[in-house]
Amino acid sequence: MIYRQSCAAALAVFLFASVAVAQRAEVSVSVNEVFFDSLLDSMYQNFEAPKFSVGGETSPSCDESIRILREVDRVRTGVKFRGGTIALPLAFAGKYSLPFVGCVDYSGTADSVINLEFDRENQRVIGRVTVSTVNLSGTNGVGGSVVAKLLRSTIDKKLNPMEIVSLEKLSFGIPVQNGGNLKMRAVGVVTEVVVGSLNIKIAYDFVKG
Repeated sequence: MIYRQSCAAALAVFLFASVAVAQRAEVSVSVNEVFFDSLLDSMYQNFEAPKFSVGGETSPSCDESIRILREVDRVRTGVKFRGGTIALPLAFAGKYSLPFVGCVDYSGTADSVINLEFDRENQRVIGRVTVSTVNLSGTNGVGGSVVAKLLRSTIDKKLNPMEIVSLEKLSFGIPVQNGGNLKMRAVGVVTEVVVGSLNIKIAYDFVKG
């Protein structure tokens, strides 16, 4: 008797799990480096380079800012998928006013990585940029550490978080007879970084909308 009850309970759990799985949909998205290179090429061809203030008061003689350029010192701003990591090399240039020195032109590159997160509340996949190293080439050794610190702070404040994918735009509603509607809501995200591309798998539940 106990054996039969255990089997019945196990069967009920199995059937419940099967129904739950059957009601869950999965959408897969894959993007590669070529996509991002084409996107950036188009952006820089049609618009001015992104520009951010670095915290000081700007003046006509010294616009304290940083511009993210397409290329500096043969390093191109872009996205690289390597060994499970999303690398984000950045090329930049700008101006900064140093005490007792005056306005300094600087340029250089930064090595950074993007860590992905699932923002369930806002239904999106976001990325947070972490800068590891800053390589300056335009300050002639003046104020290098100060500028590097400002760049890290500015990139963290201005770029984070980055919206990678809006999950609602990958879902759709299903009208039901008598005026009802079912919609898809993302409940889980799995990301996989392979050489040259990023694969994103999104699990959706069908919920009453």
